[in-house]
Amino acid sequence: MLASMTMNAAVTRPLNFGLLAFAILLAIYFAALTLISGGSFAVNQFAEFWYYVVPLAAGFGLQVALFTRLRNLLHRSAADSRGVVAASGTTSTAAMISCCAHYLVNVAPVLGATGVVSFAAQYQVEFFWVGIAFNLAGIAFIGNRLWKATKEHALCVQA
Repeated sequence: MLASMTMNAAVTRPLNFGLLAFAILLAIYFAALTLISGGSFAVNQFAEFWYYVVPLAAGFGLQVALFTRLRNLLHRSAADSRGVVAASGTTSTAAMISCCAHYLVNVAPVLGATGVVSFAAQYQVEFFWVGIAFNLAGIAFIGNRLWKATKEHALCVQA
C-alpha cells in the first residue's frame, strides 16, 4: 500500500509541476500579447500560431516534469539540468512573444527599438523553430539524465 502511494506521488508531483509550467508559459504568452495589442489580438495570434505555441509550452512543461522527477529520484538538486530548463524556457517564451513583436513598432520609437522589433517580426517563424529545437534538446538532455538515474536507482534497490 505504501509503495503504491509513493509511486503515485512520484508520478503525480512531476505531472502537476509540468502542467503548471505549461499553463504559466501560455499565461505569459497571452499576457504579453494582451498588453501589446489587446485580448482579441492575443486570441487571433494564438489561433494563427497555435501549432508553434502549444508545442513550445508543452515541451517546456515536459522538461519541468522530467526535471522534477529526476530531482525527486536523486533526492538532491540536479544543478546541471536546472540550467537547461531555464535556458529552454527562456527561449520558448521569447519565441512565442516574438511572433507578435512587430506590433511593438507602434511604441518602438519611444523605446528606441525599431530595428530589434523589425528583426523579430521578420524572423518570427524561425524563432519558433529555434525554441522548439531548444525544447527538444532540453528534453533529450534531461530525459537521458533521468534514464541513467533510473537505471542506477533500480540497481541500488535490487542490491
